[in-house]
Amino acid sequence: MQAQDLNLDSLMASETKDTLKDQKPATDYTIATFKSTTISNGHSVETLHKGVMDFVINHRFGTLNGGPYEWFGLDNATVRIAFDYGITNDLTVGIGHASFDKQYDTYAKYKVLKQSSGVHIMPVTLDVLGSLMVRTTRDPASQTYKTPFKDRVFTSLQVLVARKFSNDFSLQFMPTLVHYNVVANSGLHNDIIALGIGGRHKITKMMAVNAEYYYNLPGTKLPGTNNSLCLGIDIETAGHVFQLIFTNGTGIAPRPFITETVGEFFKGDIHFGFNVHRAFQMKKKKKMQTS
Repeated sequence: MQAQDLNLDSLMASETKDTLKDQKPATDYTIATFKSTTISNGHSVETLHKGVMDFVINHRFGTLNGGPYEWFGLDNATVRIAFDYGITNDLTVGIGHASFDKQYDTYAKYKVLKQSSGVHIMPVTLDVLGSLMVRTTRDPASQTYKTPFKDRVFTSLQVLVARKFSNDFSLQFMPTLVHYNVVANSGLHNDIIALGIGGRHKITKMMAVNAEYYYNLPGTKLPGTNNSLCLGIDIETAGHVFQLIFTNGTGIAPRPFITETVGEFFKGDIHFGFNVHRAFQMKKKKKMQTS
């Protein structure tokens, strides 16, 4: 295993020329729509290069309006640790565990279309992403698992559609379906539909600002919840992407942050947090043979 202290362009599938070497020069594929596999809370259309593993740490503190007693939220924290891996240049899979609800999650993301110009024109990049989440918190009274396993399972399906409009600006749409195997009462829906939008604007060569918002459709939205809003900053270094974020939710996987966010962003229920992505080249690239 080799840690890569190189520009991340060599580790992201959509940002490497290796994927283009067999293409005709007349077709120009768009690269670096985003600098990471995530925008902030949610996924971007980026996938990992084949053989690359991404070690991810997600951290969310308490709310800023907790005041000095809670050290403005820094006394409380939710953490997720995950590993993502590029099966092929277009297929990335991942698995993680979060302290929020002691949840385990796994996902697969496949790139269906790639934005390109020239002879072959494709205006957008499109990925399909499926997630499975399992809540493992025990019953508070007995400290045992009284809830059947199947009732603690949640799934989600997302279509990620992005376009890079310029070297500095990218926009992404994320129609999402989150399915609950069981709900608290008959008045709730098992399926929650949300429409997400996210964007990135580069301000320097190594820094960008991001924004992300998920709107839960009326009629499926859980009572007492709010739509998820996240503002962030990407900072890129050799082999790393640091994402500093401000959001109104503590959850990190699709089920908790899209459908169960309860904080009101503009009333001070803002959680400071960060994502750290550290990519590793698991397999040595084969050198070209010369005669």
